[in-house]
Amino acid sequence: MRKGITIIIAVISIALLWYFFIKPQDYQIRVIAKSNTGTVNQALKSWSKTLQEASIRQKDDLAHLEQMIVAGDSTHIYNWNITPINDSTSQLVVNVKDKDHSFTNKLYIPFTDTNFEKQARKTVTDFIENLNTHRKEFKVTFMGEDHLPSTYCACVEHKTTQSNKAFGMMESYPFMNSVIASNGIQVNGVPFIETTDWNMQNDSISFNFCYPIIKTDSLPIIKDLVYKEFIGMKSLKAIYNGNYMTSDRAWYTLLDYAKEKNIDVDKKPIEFFFNNPNMGGDALRWKAEIFMPLTDQDE
Repeated sequence: MRKGITIIIAVISIALLWYFFIKPQDYQIRVIAKSNTGTVNQALKSWSKTLQEASIRQKDDLAHLEQMIVAGDSTHIYNWNITPINDSTSQLVVNVKDKDHSFTNKLYIPFTDTNFEKQARKTVTDFIENLNTHRKEFKVTFMGEDHLPSTYCACVEHKTTQSNKAFGMMESYPFMNSVIASNGIQVNGVPFIETTDWNMQNDSISFNFCYPIIKTDSLPIIKDLVYKEFIGMKSLKAIYNGNYMTSDRAWYTLLDYAKEKNIDVDKKPIEFFFNNPNMGGDALRWKAEIFMPLTDQDE
């Protein structure tokens, strides 16, 4: 009898020790998000920027982010963990901790619905509502495998972030149009972006914004303008409709498909734009063809 009581006390002591001092979160929230991992990742980062006294960082990969939000005299830490369910739905597990009042939270949470829990639920709900609104602002349609043709082109080099990609394009449109019109250069297709580097950890990209042109012997030499041969390649293809600021949502759709089908791809997406964002209008009517090159280019 005495031995049994000792074991029970030991088990309870270990459980309490784990609960108060080892358990990493004070509170956990689970919710379904109707988006893939990449879209949730990018939407979460964009939404976090709209909050006062909040910061966010990507941890090991797209599926794990740590967000810090100052609330009064407390700093709440949200660890967002994203697990794909299918190509358009994800499970979010959000572990929340009060950096300065963790022990108190753990003491009261089993017995009452604390203000900390209410604030945590509201924060997650606000994000899901923001994500659902964002989902209505664009459309991605997977098209399968295609072959991009080669072309000669005039390009301007850019280095920026994914979210600022469209601003780089908009800055280059007037320059490119002026150069082409004043020098009699013949355009040979719609403008496109050729990504040369994509750092998925910090969302930075380098790319060439290009106009396909007819190659001649009298092309003018102009500062910041580069002429190059774009080499065609086999790629996965998607159609994107929406503001070009978020056309990278199609990148993640292509990456998810490649992962699911065990297809090796070169993570340097190419985008062809059929609308000039400087002209405005209903963004859902804008169209872009998005390509993710295959690593294996054997015919």
